Amino acid sequence: MLFQPPLPRRYEDYSRGDLVERIQRRKAEIGDRLVILGHHYQEDDVIRHADFTGDSLKLSQIAADQKNADFVVFCGVHFMAESADILTGDDVKVILPDLSAGCSMADMADIDQLEEAWDVLTEHVDDTIIPITYVNSTAAVKAFCGRHRGACCTSGNAKLVLEWALTQGGKVLFLPDQHLGRNTAYDLGHALEEMVVYDPHKRDGGLDVERMRSATFYLWKGHCSVHQLFTPDDPDERRREDSDVSILVHPECSWEVVQKADHVGSTEHIIRAVHDAPAGSSWAIGTEIHLVNRLANEHPDKMVRSLSRVQCLCTTMYRIDPKHLLHTLDALAENRVVNQITVDPEMKRDAVTALDRMLAYTAPRRAPAPTAT
Repeated sequence: MLFQPPLPRRYEDYSRGDLVERIQRRKAEIGDRLVILGHHYQEDDVIRHADFTGDSLKLSQIAADQKNADFVVFCGVHFMAESADILTGDDVKVILPDLSAGCSMADMADIDQLEEAWDVLTEHVDDTIIPITYVNSTAAVKAFCGRHRGACCTSGNAKLVLEWALTQGGKVLFLPDQHLGRNTAYDLGHALEEMVVYDPHKRDGGLDVERMRSATFYLWKGHCSVHQLFTPDDPDERRREDSDVSILVHPECSWEVVQKADHVGSTEHIIRAVHDAPAGSSWAIGTEIHLVNRLANEHPDKMVRSLSRVQCLCTTMYRIDPKHLLHTLDALAENRVVNQITVDPEMKRDAVTALDRMLAYTAPRRAPAPTAT
């Protein structure tokens, strides 16, 4: 996690109304040189200022399409800002309003651990292994996959990317989220027995040679701290309360939770499912609470609530708030750039290779673009 210096005291003293007014004024001053991106999990007080909302990769692609933008302010977490820097031109400055907004999942797979794991697996396994990384990973991990014939994936296209990977080699190393890997491989018809968990904190990943050689999928021992909170008891409890409820969960949830769900899909899939559902329908959703609450507010004709009674909040995303956004814009108005996120050119090149492989296979079937606000 990067260190975020404390904001000047005046930002703590601004009222909510002051913050809204000052942010809007700064946006008008900077004009179309500025694009603000807001991830779906962001709080509403930040989303209201976003020019575009969406998931992480789609927002980075949108940023790359903004030909007049000199500054991209990404209201998300660190790996998302890295992705935006990877895809935008060298003349575009990508900014993260709070440097401490990281991602625990991305942090569970650092490049040193991955290189050590690769050495272990390739030493003991003769078959070709294709590394696939979820976009919720560092630029260094993406670049590694690009250098080793691998690719990136999103939760929406993981199935297509894994299908492609299996045509390139006999085995797949999937990181950093074991649950997305397990759920996707199972959905493709592979048995759980074909999957092993590679624990980077144990010698040889906690695997013996026989198990390494017999497995088809090596699932990195990582997870999303939000989706990990949903338990197999949650769907049962919601169904006891409401026999008509539809259980809709993100594939970052555990396999046990996914097996009890009626519907499983990416963030964009969840949004579309609720939007297209008939009035009066009832939904219990297994994903981050800010998105669930936003869907409930946008669809008052439907019953929408969280699958869990626990507050499933992305605490690192929550570090991006109106105070830090205003501080970022104030600096830009004064011709200063704070909290710029940059990716090394060589790393950027290899990461783009991993992203391009994904897009080459999945682009014709990509989901529609997220909405502008």
